[in-house]
Amino acid sequence: MDRHIEVFLKRLSYIALTIGTFTFIVLLLQTPDTCVAPDSPPKPHLRFPKHSCGYKPRQHLPLHKKNNRLWSTKAWQNQVHSFALFFQSFHQMGLLHNHSNVLCVSAGAGHEVMALSQLGVADVTAVELLDSPPLVSRADPHNLPFFDDVFDLGFSARLAEALFPSRFAAEMERTVRPGGVCAVVVDECGDDEVKEIVGLFRNSRFLGAMNVTLTGLRMTRIILRVKHLP
Repeated sequence: MDRHIEVFLKRLSYIALTIGTFTFIVLLLQTPDTCVAPDSPPKPHLRFPKHSCGYKPRQHLPLHKKNNRLWSTKAWQNQVHSFALFFQSFHQMGLLHNHSNVLCVSAGAGHEVMALSQLGVADVTAVELLDSPPLVSRADPHNLPFFDDVFDLGFSARLAEALFPSRFAAEMERTVRPGGVCAVVVDECGDDEVKEIVGLFRNSRFLGAMNVTLTGLRMTRIILRVKHLP
């Protein structure tokens, strides 16, 4: 009796295995209901990809076309315009000229670079941990790849994001010539915070601080003049 049961169970196993294999093959060959067949009529909401079951590599977009697309956006243009208004005050104070050699540290995507260029400043160098060619080159703001006393004006809107603020400030001072200017903008702050930031620039003289609006944000602008070494 036991032997008959064992034979029956084996046959049942074989039948189940055969049915399972057949079902798997059918499912494997069948087009899923969620796929859109390549020959199906196009639908307005299916712009890319054309069908979900096929693969087609995306077309490579040259860098200049990517930049033109980015630079033509309203958000980009608004930020550039805001920086242009910001730097106009430096012109009025006599701290910035068209022949000035300017360094932008931690320049992000390069809004300030484009703004300075639009104002007529021809020599602008910008660095960031990640480059954004052609406006911004790759470099560590804590270890700038420039000689001493190279620039007339050093600017940064991201001092508050620096891992080592004192090193960040020291590198700005080192690369700006004696008599040149270091300028930073930080989140709007009071006198105590301004004194703390000024203290990071150990080889500069405090010229002034004021609250400004930059890219729609309330911020504090701090300007220092690099001292002549004795």
